[in-house]
This record gives sequence, C-alpha cells and structure tokens, in this order.
Amino acid sequence: MLRALAVDDERPALEELLYLLRSDHRITSAEGATDATGALRRITAALDPGADGEGGGLDVVFLDIHMAGLTGLDVARVLARFARPPLIVFVTAHEGFAVQAFDLKAVDYVLKPVRRERLAEAVRRVCDQVRAARDTRPPEGTPHPAAPAGPGPVQSSAAQIPVELGGVTRFIPIDSIAYVEAQGDYARLHTADGSHLVRVPLSALEERWAVHGFVRIHRSHLVALARIDELRLDAGATTVRVGTAELAVSRRHARQLRDLLMRHAGG
Repeated sequence: MLRALAVDDERPALEELLYLLRSDHRITSAEGATDATGALRRITAALDPGADGEGGGLDVVFLDIHMAGLTGLDVARVLARFARPPLIVFVTAHEGFAVQAFDLKAVDYVLKPVRRERLAEAVRRVCDQVRAARDTRPPEGTPHPAAPAGPGPVQSSAAQIPVELGGVTRFIPIDSIAYVEAQGDYARLHTADGSHLVRVPLSALEERWAVHGFVRIHRSHLVALARIDELRLDAGATTVRVGTAELAVSRRHARQLRDLLMRHAGG
C-alpha cells in the first residue's frame, strides 16, 4: 500500500490527479502540493525518522515537470541527494524530457491528459519497486552499511529508454538498439524487432549514449559500434553495414570511425 504526494502548479490538473490516485485501492494516502518548495517541505517532513512507518511516510511522488520556480527535474535532482528518497513518477504534457527523467531514475513517465488505466500501470510499477526493495531489506536489527546517497531502485533505468506505444510506455534496452536515425527534433530507434520514434534530438542521445558504445557516423545517424558488421570504402565514399541496413559515413567521421573499429576489434 502506497503513500503518495502529487505535485502540480495547475490546480485543476492536481485535483484530477489526486482524484485518480485516491480512487486506486493500492494508494493509502495521497496529498497534493502546488509548487516545488511546498513539495520539498512535505517530502522532508514525511521522511523524517519520526514519521509514521518504517523508512518514512512517503513512497512515491507524482511530479509535474514545468512549474514556476524549480521544475520537476530540479526537484528530482534534489531528491537524488537523499539517502532513501521516494520513488518518482513524472506526469507531464511534454514528451521531450523522457531521457532526462529516466537518467534521474524515474519509475515511469506519464503523459497528460492522464488516463486512469495509464496511471494504474504507473502505480503497478511503483508497487513492484517498493515490494522488491522491502523483500531485499535485511531483517530488523541486522547491521548493514549506510546506504549511499541517491536513489537505490530502478538501477536498470539508465540502460533503457522509454517509448510510448498506444498510450503505454515500453522500456527498450539500449543494448538492443543497432542504430538511431535523426528525424527533425525526433530520433528513430532501430532494433531487430522494428523501430520506435522518440522525441529526443540525436545530439542528446549522442552525448548520453557514448558510454554505451554509440558513435556518430553522420549528421543523421548514430550507430552502436558493436553492431557494425562491415565497413566499406568505395570510390572515396565510406559506408557501414548494420544488419540489413547500409548507412553512409560522412567524411568528417570516417577516420575516427575506422580508428574506433580497429581498437574495438583489437580489444
């Protein structure tokens, strides 16, 4: 059973979210805050050692992103410094912050207008995370090292990207993506099972996914180095084959790509 806080600076949106949360039998309490400062004050009070219940009095924060003053992302960064922060579900009208949200270990990313069944799915995911955390907690009185600062649950989020399909968020493992294609302000993720469109610029994915072995080969393409099957040089033009796709490599990226492939093959 979950104790929740909903944060939104638009009163009608907050009231609607609270109504839906309180209608869910898995939510034992749901309070609201209309700004980030008030939300942080409530969170701090709820997580005080004297709060009701083991580990504090708050399990999850349903958090809007665009708010006056501190944004929801700012609030999440503050919570990341807590020893045992509540879980976070972002509830927003904006698709373009999903990658940042999951970098901050969000459990889910729900788009407005909020549908009852979509919110219920987010609550289910929170319940799973809370249950898993409780199952792995040592028995009372067992000595254990202090928990490191920052959120513990959902460690796999950093290796996944959320995609919306028919109003349902799916989590695509980054290591299942062979290459990414720029489509304006969007990016299309290509996997063995198909493709997924996300509202994230290719430049943002290039920066974040370098640690996952993705390299820029062209202004329009980002490729997983380990997925390159063949490098071709034909009449001065360089291409790579990734599965059945043949992708052009721009001249400015060709030399760096060859060097990376040689090091990758040697390592």
